[in-house]
Amino acid sequence: MSAVPVTLTEDELRRLKAPARRERLFRLASYFSPLLLLLLWELSSQLNLIDRRFFPAPSAIAQTAWRMVLSFELFDHIGATLRRVGVGYAMGAVPGIVMGLILGLSRPTRRILGPIFSALYPVPKIAILPLILLIFGVGDASKFVVIAIGVFFLMFYNTMSGVMQTPQIYMDVAKNAGASRFQTFRRIAFPAALPSIFTGLKLAAGSSYIIIAAAEFLGARSGVGFFIWASWQTFAVSRMFVGIVVISALGYLTILALEALERRFVPWAKH
Repeated sequence: MSAVPVTLTEDELRRLKAPARRERLFRLASYFSPLLLLLLWELSSQLNLIDRRFFPAPSAIAQTAWRMVLSFELFDHIGATLRRVGVGYAMGAVPGIVMGLILGLSRPTRRILGPIFSALYPVPKIAILPLILLIFGVGDASKFVVIAIGVFFLMFYNTMSGVMQTPQIYMDVAKNAGASRFQTFRRIAFPAALPSIFTGLKLAAGSSYIIIAAAEFLGARSGVGFFIWASWQTFAVSRMFVGIVVISALGYLTILALEALERRFVPWAKH
């Protein structure tokens, strides 16, 4: 029995194609909306609709950035900030993951240490920066420590939540199969927690740049945060905007790199 071809009217075809057409429009809008914002900013500045003293034209900011690139001044500040963020990030992420796994797997340990972490977590990390400066000085050590503290709690809670959300049936099957605690951790708990761990890594990356910017305001002679603060003090607004854009771009690129690693090592997670 042969199939009867179905003929759709023009109106029905239009309705079927509408979702795909809207998706293309939204995709184009997502590509060009930042450019449109920059264009409106440029026109508003050139037509004196906004105060150039506080909002210089994007073209002026780009010229300032280009001069700083040619003089290599910008790269010195970026290098200092990346070094501090990288070291502090590692110092906080590794123990945060380890403690999250331990407390996620051990209920007695979680009952003993959980309230301590819950009490310490709400303390603003920038609020304790003066104390950290007193203990570790104004050098890079204080920057490492304040970043590590901020990263630790994000990694700890995300990792612990990931382990605790592991379906109990997986744990029961491993126990009935005679798996050791290390095998249960390696084959079940850790893979189940990886999506949450990467979520914590991305959140911690953004927080690291927020913390380092504030830390470099107070006790540094290099870094993007120091550069922003020094530009504000001299009312060099274009240079200040360059610093803001740079630190935003560094955070964005770091998160993109972590997302690429997540797709590589956690292919079973939903992206």
